[in-house]
Amino acid sequence: MSDNPATPWALPRIVVAAPASGHGKTTVATGLLAALRRRGLTVSPHKVGPDYIDPGYHALAAGRPGRNLDPWLVGEGRIAPLLRHGASTPTPADVAVVEGVMGLHDGAVGRRAYASTAHVARLVDAPVLLVLDTTAQGRSAAALVLGMRAFDPAVRIGGVILNRVGSPRHETLLRDALAEVGVPVLGAVTRAAEVTAPSRHLGLVPVAERAPESLAVVDALAALVESTVDLDAVLDLARSAPPLTVPAWDPAAAVGGPAGSERPVVAVAGGPAFTFAYAETTELLAAAGAAVVPFDPLRDPALPAGTRAVVIGGGFPEVHVDALAANTGLRADLAAFDGPVVAECAGLLYLGRELDGVPMCGRLDLTARMTGRLTLGYRDAVAATDSPVHAAGDPVRGHEFHRTVTDPGHGDRPAWRWTGSAHGFVAGRVHASYLHTHWAGHPGAARRLLAAAR
Repeated sequence: MSDNPATPWALPRIVVAAPASGHGKTTVATGLLAALRRRGLTVSPHKVGPDYIDPGYHALAAGRPGRNLDPWLVGEGRIAPLLRHGASTPTPADVAVVEGVMGLHDGAVGRRAYASTAHVARLVDAPVLLVLDTTAQGRSAAALVLGMRAFDPAVRIGGVILNRVGSPRHETLLRDALAEVGVPVLGAVTRAAEVTAPSRHLGLVPVAERAPESLAVVDALAALVESTVDLDAVLDLARSAPPLTVPAWDPAAAVGGPAGSERPVVAVAGGPAFTFAYAETTELLAAAGAAVVPFDPLRDPALPAGTRAVVIGGGFPEVHVDALAANTGLRADLAAFDGPVVAECAGLLYLGRELDGVPMCGRLDLTARMTGRLTLGYRDAVAATDSPVHAAGDPVRGHEFHRTVTDPGHGDRPAWRWTGSAHGFVAGRVHASYLHTHWAGHPGAARRLLAAAR
């Protein structure tokens, strides 16, 4: 059935969760997306939290953009509308699969369940499929599931996928125990059958960096799920979700539509070095009146013709530092560009003078280097300086995720302040910092950037 944004939509949907990280959520969620697509279904992929890498695998499996659902970044009221938007764009989906983050009830630090998988499952009113690592446990697995279910009765655990099962006898023991507590087992994956994707310092290697190998991993995950999971039972569970009654999020309504007939070119960095992006960012820019043109800093010798503004998101420039340095034409173009530039994390590093001693664009007077320390967490920030994307004093929620530091740590005109400290840089028409933001939560950023581009 097609989705009319003004009417309730009985979208089948399911949330794939686990008691903790490392139980196999990504394996099961990605395999489900690919296996359901093999059945001829249109599948909408979603990820709880700010993560950029898992949605890349989801997109490869589903054949449409992987999208994030994060109450911290966009607010509680936008979660169900964003799910409906994603599930109806570019075409209405037959089923939506939402992969959780961390453990089912793990939320933002100090805010209890806020932004947890359980929180999102309640907001989208979807049943939970719990993935359980059964290594070194038997009947106690049922006690664990029972506790997960009782901890928040508003979250409906509709079934379990047993992961890393040791033997047929082990599987029988687990199934019998879970039958005692009335939770159906919808699949069992043995340790020998497990499929994994390669990882490094910030998690899985992004799909864009290893496309042929990523396809092979997704195919293997589809085959694994097809052979070990009762897909009909999973679909029945997804169909038990009640209709979505909220209207879909609309980027045009969020930005108020284009301000004029002119469509200035906004160049958005992509390619293997800059893979961290939310699909809604380009949708908002287009709705605000931009002609969005992608470019690859590893390969394109210059900015797209007619560029009036530049957006450079996150990624792994440290992995591609030599190739980025070798593209001297684009580096010179960016150093000389006098239009508005927005850079997050990897973009910040790329605009500096050096990264690990290798020359970068030199647009900002800073150097950057890798460290052994991970900086990770949600941030409650306030814009410290007027810039092409925010007015000073604007409250913004974002997150950090990096193992690098810059020298200096912030500019004389910082981009942000949080917990009493300054962060980032506003230099001329450049806004650059480590903070990742989701523009669906702050659509004024797209409007303001287009105004600056014009």
